Amino acid sequence: MTKHTIILQPSGSRGQVDEGMSVRSAARELGVEIESICAENATCGKCMVLIEEGRFEKYNIDSKQSNLSPVSAEERAYLERRPKLLKEKGWQIGQVRLSCQCKILGDVLINVPEESRGNKQIVRKSASNRPIEIKPAVRKYLVTMTPPNLERPIADWERLAKGLETSMRLVHGNDAVLPRWYDLDIDYQCLRTLSKTLRDSKWNVTVSVWKDKEVIAVQGGYHEESYGAAVDIGSTTVALYLCNLRTGELLAAESEMNPQIVYGEDVMSRIQYAIEHPDGLEKLHKAIISTLNKLLSKAIISANMSLRVQVAKQAPVEGEGIASDKEQERPRNDIRLEDILEMVLVGNSTMHHILLNLHPKDLGLAPFVPAIHKSVDIKARELGLHINLSGNIHVLPTIASFVGADTSAMILAEEPHKQDENWLLIDVGTNAELVLGNRKRLVCTSTPTGPALEGAHVEYGMRAAPGAMERVHIDEATLEPKYKVIGVEGWNTDHAEFKGQVKGICGSAIIDAVAELFRTGIVDSRGKFNKKLSSTSSPKGKRVREGESGWEFVIAWSEETSIGRDIPITQQDVRQIQLAKAALFTAARTLLKRSGMENPDKVILAGGFGSFIDKEKAMLIGLIPDCDLNNVYAVGNSAGDGARIALLSIEKRNEIDAVTRKVERFELPTDPEFQNQFMLATSFPHMSEPFEHIAHLIPNRVADPLAKNFMK
Repeated sequence: MTKHTIILQPSGSRGQVDEGMSVRSAARELGVEIESICAENATCGKCMVLIEEGRFEKYNIDSKQSNLSPVSAEERAYLERRPKLLKEKGWQIGQVRLSCQCKILGDVLINVPEESRGNKQIVRKSASNRPIEIKPAVRKYLVTMTPPNLERPIADWERLAKGLETSMRLVHGNDAVLPRWYDLDIDYQCLRTLSKTLRDSKWNVTVSVWKDKEVIAVQGGYHEESYGAAVDIGSTTVALYLCNLRTGELLAAESEMNPQIVYGEDVMSRIQYAIEHPDGLEKLHKAIISTLNKLLSKAIISANMSLRVQVAKQAPVEGEGIASDKEQERPRNDIRLEDILEMVLVGNSTMHHILLNLHPKDLGLAPFVPAIHKSVDIKARELGLHINLSGNIHVLPTIASFVGADTSAMILAEEPHKQDENWLLIDVGTNAELVLGNRKRLVCTSTPTGPALEGAHVEYGMRAAPGAMERVHIDEATLEPKYKVIGVEGWNTDHAEFKGQVKGICGSAIIDAVAELFRTGIVDSRGKFNKKLSSTSSPKGKRVREGESGWEFVIAWSEETSIGRDIPITQQDVRQIQLAKAALFTAARTLLKRSGMENPDKVILAGGFGSFIDKEKAMLIGLIPDCDLNNVYAVGNSAGDGARIALLSIEKRNEIDAVTRKVERFELPTDPEFQNQFMLATSFPHMSEPFEHIAHLIPNRVADPLAKNFMK
């Protein structure tokens, strides 16, 4: 039977499937559930997928619509009945297919939209509870004016500006240094509706002023609240936080997979896609803008629902009195998209460039130069973001070619520049960014770790979704594993019968599994399987076997899974983790050496993924440098927290602008020792470094004779 390669994004699942199999059946075989409630009769439309066309060098395939069976009459009839849907999404028949109807005839890369996914990706980027001094860039002022007359026919803007000058002085105090009214400006879109607003409101308005120099909104009557959004655009996930700019309250948090994954799982793949395809940058840019608008709408809905619940709880019970006159005069209105007056966005340098529609090609070519380092302010309408047309979009500064605005946000949140100790900050992801130092000096670098740490390029790897293993432990006496699965309470061994629950293994469990294989002696320090453990007669060795692609260790038997196949960790999976962890460790070691240090005083693991790594097991495989485990902390999505801090404090924006100008950038490709250090770091935990803080876990460790070949 002829087989073809199918790649499913954003899950990253891929495999060889039989020719003639439907896309939905193939997806199910690979552990990806696609919705369908019509018994595959092409009537519900829940299983729609998008077919990506073009050459994808990373996967070595040519994906074409013609590599699927022709659009059936049933499919065409269903889609033609929904022209509005196709127009809104920008889809064309042939590009969008019903996965239950189309059959695989060749290699194909398929994007499964969120609404079609049977199991939604769990995006772990929640906001932390941090004290933030509230000094937003946008402030509101109540202005009351006398209407114009023939004696004083002053223009509407000048009349408002003079009244605003008085209001601003009253708010800030007599000693404040503020611009005179003629130094103020008004955004064009706001000016267009100014005259009507002033007259409709009888010259009593609330004015929103950005940085005390530009009017960006004029509302009739009294309005107290302002709203803003902070966004962390990661290579894999996007997280948005809707905030009250007056109080700093977090009103809603929404997240979603980055849709650009379809065009490449890491930043270099996306840069290459933009270079190779004439419309590549346009596709990447539109994809992220569309997702941001979707998240904004979802956040508004979520916030309004929450506010209604609060109002219902505070409503007086009959006989207990009524609301005050002030409350009756100002009933609470739902938040609207146009009420969002500012957004702060962060992301790595590639995400930064694509967001701003700046071509990232020079980031991928020596000497790896970005278009801009300094922070950027741009109108929302310029990017097509659906907030107030006059609203401001603030993007934090980038630091180096692959050390972006997300690292600036991480620094702002964790404040290594205010410490006496030497802190090592690591944002673990497809592209890892590292910052080392204290109040005297900060150095930074970045390294591609590849998507293996997040489940891709691993045989049964998947992103964090229901059905994914998230923790693994192996008993060193029996070599029997136990595991935890997202969506299932406790360990699998806690259940009398554990069947049909597992689909694959996500990043945190992959690190666990490889660390456990090493700790229990199933693989040696070089990552090679101990073939002597394989035995059909010994219960202890039944899970160690030679599979289709080499040696492997079975974590879950087929009857425990929902895909009907055993789920092992293979030799190739171990190799992928070795490469990823070696890149990260070498980057850290390079910064330490450059700063004259052996080990950091504290290691801070940032990012949604970093928060779910077991720190002991991460150190056991040599993912992070040796350090007292009590001084290794996971801090969650610090890039998102930093974006939120910058949204709520204009002073913090100024602070990070100043700090990033002093951070020393170090490009790993320029280090002549990088290759040797990388080879030393491929071993568990390292060929030569002692790793004293986890030495008790590997008591029989011996020196690797190969180490001398890479040491000078």
